[in-house]
Amino acid sequence: MRIAVGADHRGSSVIKHIVLILQSEGCQVIEPGTVCEGRTCDYPDLAYPVASAVAEGRADRGILICGTGIGMSIAANKVKGIRAALVHDELGAEMSRRHNDANILCLAADLMGASVIERIVQIWLRAQFEGGRHARRNRKIASIEAGQDPNAVGDEQCVTE
Repeated sequence: MRIAVGADHRGSSVIKHIVLILQSEGCQVIEPGTVCEGRTCDYPDLAYPVASAVAEGRADRGILICGTGIGMSIAANKVKGIRAALVHDELGAEMSRRHNDANILCLAADLMGASVIERIVQIWLRAQFEGGRHARRNRKIASIEAGQDPNAVGDEQCVTE
């Protein structure tokens, strides 16, 4: 699996640890932007190249880190086709993949310890999208991206699920 990574100055030390985790899991790490350590580094400058790499298929998934993870998730979700999830625990990591098919994991460098981050990353990498009613919901999210009413997207599964 190819994973694009990026971090602002608040997440620069955490991303180095995550790269080691990814490599131990057999992932190819892609750094489309530079990991910057100075305060002049703005999270949108890192979120965009990572999200673009995922959206364009140059990476299978992405991981972004800033102080709270909020800025990275907002910026990444502006790129068409991205489903970036801000995750703080193991259940969130699993459900972001199983139900939302999150293709970018956003983490808070200032709010979580290394062991929690490691477990979150491992769970997120291994969890698989369930499809079914969740695929329909993702199509509705894509319709919003296209400026359309998600209520126009439906199928027979709406009645039973």
